[in-house]
Amino acid sequence: MAKPQQELLFAPLGGVGEIGMNLALYGLASGNRREWLCVDMGVSFGDNDTPGIDLIMADVGFAEEQRRDLKGIVLTHGHEDHVGALFDLWPKLKVPVYATPFTATLIASKKMMEPNAPEIPITVVPVGGRVTIGSFDVEFVPVAHSIPESHALAIRTPAGLAVHTGDWKLDATPVAGEITDEKKFRALGAEGVRAVICDSTNAVRDGISPSEADVAEGLKKVVSRAKGRVAVTTFASNVARLRSAALAAAAYGREVVVAGRAMERVIGVARELGYLEGVPQFRGMDAYQTLPPNKVMVLLTGSQGEPRAALARIANDDHPAIELSSGDMLIMSSRTIPGNEKPVNRIINSIISKGVEVVTDRTELVHVSGHPRRGELKQMYEWLKPELVVPVHGEALHLHENALLAKEAGVKEVVSCENGDIVRLAPGPAGITDQFQSGRLYKDGTLLISASDAVVKDRKRLSFSGVISIAVALSRNGQFVDEPVVEFMGVPEQAGKDGPMFDLIVDAVHSAIEGMQKSRRRDPEQVEEAIRRSVRGAVNAVWGKKPTCHVLVLEV
Repeated sequence: MAKPQQELLFAPLGGVGEIGMNLALYGLASGNRREWLCVDMGVSFGDNDTPGIDLIMADVGFAEEQRRDLKGIVLTHGHEDHVGALFDLWPKLKVPVYATPFTATLIASKKMMEPNAPEIPITVVPVGGRVTIGSFDVEFVPVAHSIPESHALAIRTPAGLAVHTGDWKLDATPVAGEITDEKKFRALGAEGVRAVICDSTNAVRDGISPSEADVAEGLKKVVSRAKGRVAVTTFASNVARLRSAALAAAAYGREVVVAGRAMERVIGVARELGYLEGVPQFRGMDAYQTLPPNKVMVLLTGSQGEPRAALARIANDDHPAIELSSGDMLIMSSRTIPGNEKPVNRIINSIISKGVEVVTDRTELVHVSGHPRRGELKQMYEWLKPELVVPVHGEALHLHENALLAKEAGVKEVVSCENGDIVRLAPGPAGITDQFQSGRLYKDGTLLISASDAVVKDRKRLSFSGVISIAVALSRNGQFVDEPVVEFMGVPEQAGKDGPMFDLIVDAVHSAIEGMQKSRRRDPEQVEEAIRRSVRGAVNAVWGKKPTCHVLVLEV
């Protein structure tokens, strides 16, 4: 009896139709038997639409269902949108993790700051290494990106070869880390690539990205004309940028001070692994006030407007050691992630109001993306000559543009998918063959909750219309024992021409009870509902909003 033909599958749980939260499964199916490989385990960050939520990550319920057949988790690089969910989600799966030295050391360093983080068995794979994980032969192929040791994955299986690009760009002079290995990618193309699952982040931008070395020169140019203090904010994980900023400071006699725990952690790992070789040691924050203004540069966290990061605290004049004032310079050596524009602009405006010069990539070459533009995507497709492209890592526009570009580049098949789709990559015509329940998990303080949980929806409602709490004591025959106790938050104190809101609410409570039949007054649930309706209606009539209303009825 012939063995059933093996199928190569791709199943994204996060990172498709969005930027961040990257988590995908590759499957090898033979009849009823399946093996799975997980690639990355990232987060995205809460915003105004998710009040109180720190991190957002993919719901791994589908992966949990396949846990017996899940052979491992492979991490392409150490950015939070690729590894940030590891501590929270790994305990649900408990399979081996594979990462290169920088990523593994970064995770170990982060664990030291999170005492409740799980003990995760990580197999360290050398840069450019190759491992066998179940039936998957996984080769780490170096690529240039904005963090050291970024890798694409060449996933060889009996059903064909898939290349998962991870985050990448073409850069012959990346300052820190490896170049994108053209020779290796051409060799993969000659071997025969069935499918490329490809980064789409910059698919709307023409041309080829400038190099990190160009940014290094741009930073030197800007620092050369600075008269006062210089502050540089960038992504904490961008070791090449930190290196370039530090060398620009050294070139003009400035010492470097670091402000921000995340940045300190990355710098420690980078020094340990040799990525800051030749860069002078940095100073502690206490040196900032003692060094002359023209002899200091401070590296800051907070490029995305994070409210607790160093830059936001400086903008709000509440940082304990760092300040910026007239004559100083702030270099924004980063791009603003979509959704962060308002907090970033608020900080920039506050800094400018202090008389500080703010330099961005609008006018100077102080930042470049770590993702491929259209010219780089075309180059990659030419090297790999894939039969199939599946665009990932981007919002709908980015995925659409990457799909069109792949077709223009002569790729025969392009499959557009969403989180929760199971895509057959091989054999035969590619396509979506099944779907599974996908979703999101929210990190709410120390707890993980489902995005379908009412808590976030309730918080948004509270932020819009406030809350009123009412306690009522009634006798057994439904008469008031005492006046209602009323408290409210987020509700105006005055009800316009109707006087104090407190009085309006109390009157609405009385009206609700007086309008009820005596027999119904003996039912606390009916009383609670009558009061709730009466109060919300009365407040809505004068305010135009219906607050959340909590009612407690006590029988005395």
